[in-house]
Amino acid sequence: MDQRGLIERAQRGDHDAFAELIEPALARLDAAARLILRDRELARDAVQEALIRAWRDARGLRDPERFNAWLYRLTVNACLDMSRRRRRRVMEVAIDSLEVPGQVDLAGDLAQRETVDEALRTLDAGHRAVVALYYLLDLPLREVAEVLGIPLGTVKSRLHHSLETMRTGVLRNTDPPRSVAPGGQVA
Repeated sequence: MDQRGLIERAQRGDHDAFAELIEPALARLDAAARLILRDRELARDAVQEALIRAWRDARGLRDPERFNAWLYRLTVNACLDMSRRRRRRVMEVAIDSLEVPGQVDLAGDLAQRETVDEALRTLDAGHRAVVALYYLLDLPLREVAEVLGIPLGTVKSRLHHSLETMRTGVLRNTDPPRSVAPGGQVA
């Protein structure tokens, strides 16, 4: 059955149709939520909250063609709500292993992922949401703007700011230490 038919069945209260609709998106929603919230358990809670909202509000969905964007928006909003509620909590995220065939340098890849993870920590949840939607979910900038409910220019600005902040953090952490010669001169 096509997505439109599944959405119509879900809007009429068909649990199986709803499950079939969301199943392909679950892993991506969870990955995006983990990137935004920086905590695996909070991410699961946010995705669950978004799915509850989606089930509850499915009848109000006017454009079935926009179901995935709507689901992403619910998830991002749930993440941002949770982030606001838990602002002072220190959040950690576990780095999952990548299963890429033919990959040889696992230690180097882990170091790169840790570097990117550290750079992402410097961003607030709103900026991480833009990065997650654009790079992790491969949404076009216009769709990121629609999902977040912000202007396209704001998305571009946040993405630019996020990348500059991350780049600066990575460069700062990878610069070789400078030795100071006697007399205060940098060697």
